[in-house]
Amino acid sequence: MFKPDLKQFILWSSGGDGYDAYRIPALAVTNDKSILAFCEGRKHHRGDAGDIALLVKRSTDGGATWSDQRIIWDDPEHTCGNPAPVVDRQTGVIHLLMTWNRGDDHERDIIAGSSHDTRRVFLASSADDCIIWREPEEITSAVKQNDWTWYATGPGHGIQIQRGEYAGRLVIPCDHIEAGSNDYYSHIVYSDDNGATWRLGGRSPQPQVNECEVVEIDGGRLLLNMRSYLPDVRARQVAISADGGLVWTGQRSDSQLIEPICQASIIDYPNANGLLLFANPASAIERVNMTLRASLDYGETWRSQVTLHSGPSAYSDLAIAPDGRVLCLYEGGARHPYEFLRLASVALESTR
Repeated sequence: MFKPDLKQFILWSSGGDGYDAYRIPALAVTNDKSILAFCEGRKHHRGDAGDIALLVKRSTDGGATWSDQRIIWDDPEHTCGNPAPVVDRQTGVIHLLMTWNRGDDHERDIIAGSSHDTRRVFLASSADDCIIWREPEEITSAVKQNDWTWYATGPGHGIQIQRGEYAGRLVIPCDHIEAGSNDYYSHIVYSDDNGATWRLGGRSPQPQVNECEVVEIDGGRLLLNMRSYLPDVRARQVAISADGGLVWTGQRSDSQLIEPICQASIIDYPNANGLLLFANPASAIERVNMTLRASLDYGETWRSQVTLHSGPSAYSDLAIAPDGRVLCLYEGGARHPYEFLRLASVALESTR
């Protein structure tokens, strides 16, 4: 399935260009065939709270060369992150959903309700292929319930449904914690008016899942692939929606997709019925062994794989380049998983 011509290069190295660490990758390919790479620039340390900005680099030649990093959103001393981009194929507009919290509020405090503020949801957009970004606007009240504490968009790409009754709908994977139970759930938010307004979709039937990505499969259905916290099964969980993401059913573990409790990425290959691609640190024990897998039957079985980085590795995001190569932007390193963000590019032997 995968050709033996893996190409890789580092887009960000921790400690360079003004930030102590770069984390939380996301990718998008625009209608004008630009490739956009997003991440968080963590100013003083690699922790999840503090002074964090949302950054982007752009390639207009299929990934051969890249622009300098640009700041999309920076609220000094506070946390701007969790990039979740989606490109509206009908209009060409790039929508970027993100979250914000005070830099001195930590996740544990937000969950406990003892923080100064809470997690808020914002939307930025670009109508000119990432040249100018509209100032982020808050959409928290439209997509977050009052009794939810923690909240995260993505991280990683959203999708636009291409087929069936809900064609054109923009879908962003998210997760949250419900006050009282303190249980994690995955959910989606969506737009049926080309990103003008956003609404809250359905959540996973069962808890113990959070960071997730969504993919379109057969029969007009969506597949939600979720980070799992089940203590006895170190593998991803999945659920299915037949109504564009409003209701999710059939939640189960996929024992083929082992994980050490981490984020992962999934994407469908365009115009190749049944071909899905999946990336994560393929280990049930620790964050190592970044692996790209392929399925020819909408994720029922995963029969082909290639190792991108056998060492420490963590978060990732997938995209399909204009020339058809599979792109994976992932966290990795030699001593720990957060030394660099590296872009891998691999071609397929066949899409059948």
